[in-house]
Amino acid sequence: MYKKGDFHLHTTASDGKLSPAEIVTNSKKAGLDIIAITDHDTISGIDSALYQGEKVNIKVIPGLELSTLYNNKSVHILGYFKDPSFISLKFKNFLKEMDSYRVERGKKIVHNLNKFFNINISYENIVKNAHGIITRPHIARAIIDEGYNYSFQDIFKNFIGESCAAYVPNKKLSTLEGIKMLQSLNALVVLAHPVLIKDIDIEELIRFPFHGIEAIYANNSTEDTNKFIEYAKKYNKIITAGSDFHGSISQKDKNLKHSHAIGEVFLDEDGINIFLDKLNSM
Repeated sequence: MYKKGDFHLHTTASDGKLSPAEIVTNSKKAGLDIIAITDHDTISGIDSALYQGEKVNIKVIPGLELSTLYNNKSVHILGYFKDPSFISLKFKNFLKEMDSYRVERGKKIVHNLNKFFNINISYENIVKNAHGIITRPHIARAIIDEGYNYSFQDIFKNFIGESCAAYVPNKKLSTLEGIKMLQSLNALVVLAHPVLIKDIDIEELIRFPFHGIEAIYANNSTEDTNKFIEYAKKYNKIITAGSDFHGSISQKDKNLKHSHAIGEVFLDEDGINIFLDKLNSM
């Protein structure tokens, strides 16, 4: 039934540039047949996306990208739901707590940038421009907008990456706790962008009770994709694909971490059918 699917898209509900409705409409125009909205630690964009999906005739999967820690390293988990009714009030309240923590985390990172690197940016402006939750890309954009001559890669590598002095970790939710939490909601649980995970044995992570691996991803090389597909076969996981799209591609955005346009990274029809069969069996 479906031809092309992108299961990792961000909206203004977290750190994307486009609203949920705009993401859905642009995905339809780009030739996608099925997408998932996976904002960071929030589901606030889902209802709008589902409504727009019905209007323009594209299937929208409710989802999110959950922030967890494994051995004090960041590991992101993609969770997918058959429909929003599976998302409990308890989980919604947990996400609100994470949102509150992100506010304090953002303030600390801004303070650390000034303290350690003499980079002065306005937290109030970050909040005003973010619209949704505060993430490190919002802070990186604020540094660039303030006139500092750094790229996104420079900022993450030298100032706000995990090993940097200004970095502040997310709320401490272990990877296994995150998996169990999502599975308790009958979610399909996928390891996000394994190519971005550093200083962790990937096979060790893949052996966790994930249902799948995001084996096809915007930043992968061909060798990366082939390696993760082989891991998926070895450990009996399904394969997903994601662009991790955050915003429109323009000359100004060439320094963004993820620079693929909607529709360029996708799962094919066979993979989509396997994904939907697994999701519907949850």
